[in-house]
Amino acid sequence: MEVRVSNVRKEFATFPALHDVSLDIKSGELIALLGPSGSGKTTLLRLIAGLEEPTRGQIYFGEQDASHRSIQERNVGFVFQHYALFRHMTVADNIGFGLKVRPGATRPSKAEIRRRATELLNLVQLPGLENRYPAQLSGGQRQRVALARAMAIEPKVLLLDEPFGALDAQVRRELRRWLREIHDTTGHTTVFVTHDQEEALELADRVVVMSQGRIEQVGTADDVYDHPKSPFVYGFIGDSSTLPVKVENSQLWVSDRPIGLSITDEPDGPATLYFRPHEVDLLDDCGGCIAGTVVASRRVAGTRRVELEIGGARERVEIELPIEHPAAQKSRIAFRPRRWRVFPSA
Repeated sequence: MEVRVSNVRKEFATFPALHDVSLDIKSGELIALLGPSGSGKTTLLRLIAGLEEPTRGQIYFGEQDASHRSIQERNVGFVFQHYALFRHMTVADNIGFGLKVRPGATRPSKAEIRRRATELLNLVQLPGLENRYPAQLSGGQRQRVALARAMAIEPKVLLLDEPFGALDAQVRRELRRWLREIHDTTGHTTVFVTHDQEEALELADRVVVMSQGRIEQVGTADDVYDHPKSPFVYGFIGDSSTLPVKVENSQLWVSDRPIGLSITDEPDGPATLYFRPHEVDLLDDCGGCIAGTVVASRRVAGTRRVELEIGGARERVEIELPIEHPAAQKSRIAFRPRRWRVFPSA
């Protein structure tokens, strides 16, 4: 099922939570809504679900305008962060609940509901647990049951709101791989909300990066990481360092010296240089480069992250070094970014 969000604005009282957002979601796509708290990602998910109505704009399921249809009329499956399982019901009854409450004409038989629950338990790799209660399951198992319940109604669209947010890091990693496998098996159109960039980049076919009620960029994991289109995306996706620079005659300057980087499509004036700490070349010495004094050093897994104070600029940046690099306190390091981007100063 294709979903199209067209120029949607959502206000709560007089507060605009979404500003004229448009998004096309392809049938069978797994898409992530990624952003910090307050970016509008959960509001957008709730609008797609039918839990909220847009102040302005339309939401289409296929060719049909579903903007004012209920969640039942849209036939969506919803998975919440905190499971929302019924504690007094068994696992099988939780999974079959959406089918049991259907109107009589469309309600399957008890035997069919039980068969469907058993089938889904096998799919989510929890066979034999149909007679247990939620309190007897681990957090990861409960979230699998919640997903099975959402899929039981054979939804047109599957929506997940921070589905792994309540779980510890190791379980999150395991369930991410599992969710991708489930998606590839079932082919549901799936939209999930997360503030965890690693989760979004690993799982999604495309990532929708949001900030302050607007979509900043939509693209594959490689697109948004390697080709960020705004300072926000560069700073939010992955680690980044920034340095105030001046563009002059197509050259970048820090304080009163050029740093050996040329740019042709940026007007003269103040700007900000963005680069990834691990995408730098270390230099023995240079006539035009970035150089600074080490003021802090820490180990990060198999590398060393050092903080440099840059000469006359009195600014600090981080770069990544091989773990064996002799980056002693107060030593001086010269480098030049391999990949970088310049944005005009606001």
